[in-house]
Amino acid sequence: MTITVDRDRCVGAGMCALTAPEVFDQDDEEGRVVVLDTEPAPAHQAAARHAAGLCPAAAITVTATDTTTHQQ
Repeated sequence: MTITVDRDRCVGAGMCALTAPEVFDQDDEEGRVVVLDTEPAPAHQAAARHAAGLCPAAAITVTATDTTTHQQ
């Protein structure tokens, strides 16, 4: 999984930082989202997805990463 954010869309609600503090924080100046880990460990992925779903501004995008390798 890869996480990206649109800080221009962020309204500083803080749901991300409360829901997945290992992955998200807020800056001190404007309270906007800061990604601490763009590729979180499996243990934090469910919380990161949940945080993205809770974001009132839809500023967080979670993209699945294909970890399978194709051999011929």
